[in-house]
Amino acid sequence: MTWTTRRRSDLGPLAAITAGDGPTILMIHGVGLRAEAWGAQIDALAKDHRVIAVDVPGHGFSAPLGTTPDLPAYTEAVAECLSGPSVVIGHSFGAMIALDLAIRHPQHVTGVVALNAIFRRNAEARRAVLARARSLDGVTVADPEPPLDRWFGAEPSPERMACKDWLLGVDQAGYKAAYTVFAQEDGPAEASLRTLSCPALFMTGAEEPNSTPEMSRSMAAHTPDGTAIIIEGAAHMMPMTHPHAVNTHLAAFAKACTT
Repeated sequence: MTWTTRRRSDLGPLAAITAGDGPTILMIHGVGLRAEAWGAQIDALAKDHRVIAVDVPGHGFSAPLGTTPDLPAYTEAVAECLSGPSVVIGHSFGAMIALDLAIRHPQHVTGVVALNAIFRRNAEARRAVLARARSLDGVTVADPEPPLDRWFGAEPSPERMACKDWLLGVDQAGYKAAYTVFAQEDGPAEASLRTLSCPALFMTGAEEPNSTPEMSRSMAAHTPDGTAIIIEGAAHMMPMTHPHAVNTHLAAFAKACTT
């Protein structure tokens, strides 16, 4: 898999990669990344669907939001990209947005997938993520190696190199804004999960130390039509590192939601 830059379209307030025809799938990447992070999913899912992979505000080719955005601000920006019912898929911070979108705009969402989503961090993890957010000044290019080591380890790979390029090239103010929201949020409220009227899939890696399998299972248990799937051998960047397993489950879920 190569991770070259793809052509964008303007979709509402955001830039997006679009491909394919059929029922719509909207994909939302994580902090510091960009729409190309979904490259393996775009290629697989566009065979049967219209795929929209957005650049989150302040990332890729999308303009940042205001000076102190919150999660609903990101959600509303993404919601403007939808013109009809869609399956919404998010990864990490994108999973936060996807779930919030399904909760706030159920009329637009026929199914929601949260990949590597957080839910009720323990005290140690919460202190660590808040400290990382405070270390960002919005101007200085943040050292990409700590997140890359958490995501991939130290071993070189095309996926690691692509993420390094994206982290080095991201708008630093946009990165700080998004990471701050990601650090301050702790996953959807249990009461909100219970209101989800669409099918919901929570998927993470068995080796994921932060968006743990227990988190995905807990969210699924609180959701009326929730399912948890754990990918063996995978960690945080499983859409890039384990695309076949991830795509198999995404395709089956999307088909069930659109037929």
